[in-house]
Amino acid sequence: MIRALTLILLCQLVGETVARVLGLPVPGPVLGMGLMLALLAGSARVAAAVVPVGQGILRHLSLLFVPAGVGVVGHVDRLGAEAAWLMVAIVVSTVLAIAAGALAFKLVAWATGAGEERASGGRSGGGSGGG
Repeated sequence: MIRALTLILLCQLVGETVARVLGLPVPGPVLGMGLMLALLAGSARVAAAVVPVGQGILRHLSLLFVPAGVGVVGHVDRLGAEAAWLMVAIVVSTVLAIAAGALAFKLVAWATGAGEERASGGRSGGGSGGG
């Protein structure tokens, strides 16, 4: 378990180091996650060691939100003063995230030809009401 956790943290450290040294606009933990994915895909032994630890971390993921909650409570006076702008930011970012997801879905459907199958099925008279 300690070795698997060390490997997970080492991948994050390598990703962070690469991002900072090369000045990449990608967060280090994302690069570390890519490295971990490559290791998991390349070695069944690594996957067998890391998966149980990862599942244990995920089971207790809610504990990682406690420091953020304490930070919010600690700055509640400042949040109150900026509540309107926070609400605007939350609403706008939510709408943009939904739009980006919908656009990604449409692009994937277009790239795989899934949208054409439905469209051609409707044109060929395969629906109800054909005669």
